[in-house]
Amino acid sequence: MLSEKNISLIDTNVILKYLLKDNEELYTKAEKVFNEVMEGKAKVIILESVVAELVYVLQRLYKVSRKEVSEVLRELIELRSVKVHNKGKVLKALEIFSTKNLDFVDCLLCAYGEENKLITFDKGLSRCLSIL
Repeated sequence: MLSEKNISLIDTNVILKYLLKDNEELYTKAEKVFNEVMEGKAKVIILESVVAELVYVLQRLYKVSRKEVSEVLRELIELRSVKVHNKGKVLKALEIFSTKNLDFVDCLLCAYGEENKLITFDKGLSRCLSIL
């Protein structure tokens, strides 16, 4: 996936500036990137770790609700020119995150746990797995 030509890794801060519009100069630069992505002129890779950092920053620092974090990031990740390793699992984790009181990493584990045996001592995570 990373060897594909004309594809760029995108950093958490670029996505945050695009979503938050809290710095006009950086928003303009981020908007240009995302306009090219939405028009299919550019492709970007968003790593799972970047998604996790986005969730944390939006929820904890900017006090964005779980539901809104999930909706906004799902829309972004579902763009055709956005590549995410195991995109389906990340989208499932965002869905779980919107309704469960679990950290995003636990939501990822829960999403992966649908197909893989998960060993955990975390009761919340165990309950998540039992209802999927």
